[in-house]
Amino acid sequence: MTELSCTCERESEGVDLTLLDPVLARHDEDYGALIPILQETQEAYGFLPRAALAEIARRREMPYAEVYGVATFYAQFHFAPRGKTIVRICTGTACHVAGAPDIIRAITDELNLEVGATSDDMRFTIEAVACVGCCGLAPVTVVGDHPNGQLDAGKARKLAKRLLREAAK
Repeated sequence: MTELSCTCERESEGVDLTLLDPVLARHDEDYGALIPILQETQEAYGFLPRAALAEIARRREMPYAEVYGVATFYAQFHFAPRGKTIVRICTGTACHVAGAPDIIRAITDELNLEVGATSDDMRFTIEAVACVGCCGLAPVTVVGDHPNGQLDAGKARKLAKRLLREAAK
């Protein structure tokens, strides 16, 4: 990647790359610290801007493809801003069989937001996830870190309405 392409990316995204300075300084001597660097970068920005990935690659003198490849491999990393409240809807086998499609419909209808999207006001992000590890509570959603189990469409609608009320405060 040329310096010119990095500069163009920085300008097009309007990303303050100075937020990377303390992150990269902390890991200056540790070549194997790419994952902690990505974690701290995501914490600083709330997601991983592509310009930040390009800057990490440039300053660590590694191929952009390597940085991008690591970031895309792990589900913990996100490439777009996410809402203040993350609603994860389990779609694993137990949850699917117990009614996850109904839960998805109820929550997306009430929040007026599709799975995988973030609301324009940055209040909510809805994610479908493979498993949250609470199969005995199926179907399950996790709001923030709080699991909500044994849902049906009615309970899911009530949950979504509660989230809307709380977000309006």
